[in-house]
Amino acid sequence: MLPIRPLGSLLLRLDSVAVDLCCLGGVSSPPPEAGAVAADAQAALQARGIPHTELSVVLTDDATIQSLNREYRGIDRPTDVLSFAQQEGAAPDEGVLGDLIISLETARRQAEERGHSLASEVRILLVHGLLHLLGMDHKTDKERIEMARAEQSLLAALPEGPEGPTNTGLVSLQGEP
Repeated sequence: MLPIRPLGSLLLRLDSVAVDLCCLGGVSSPPPEAGAVAADAQAALQARGIPHTELSVVLTDDATIQSLNREYRGIDRPTDVLSFAQQEGAAPDEGVLGDLIISLETARRQAEERGHSLASEVRILLVHGLLHLLGMDHKTDKERIEMARAEQSLLAALPEGPEGPTNTGLVSLQGEP
């Protein structure tokens, strides 16, 4: 896991699924318009049938995620979500799953471009990053199709948000499959 010093943190534990919600960089606390990030993460893990696990979700700004993207992926630009698995390779059935880093600045821009709320975009990024932590990818056509289906299924399993259900995952929004 990344050495993260949260500026604000919320640990939500329910049915042996723990989600640590942290803020880093220019984000001091989760904005209300970002939605119920920790509860959505818990619901997603429970929907995937992953008991006894811990996940860290970090909300940050573009400068911080760009620095992480440069350091860990060699790409010197901001991105929407980064996933750092605790264990490389096969996804663990339990234990510490890893870290999801979400740029709220990028999420806000993408939400505006796509015509939905910040909460919906954060939810889409959360599900996408979680599936990466669980070993899924979208490099080949077959993987893209499988991941798009998994995103749609997992988004459908989440509690409905204030503006209704979030139906389309990131892979489909990017037009990949």
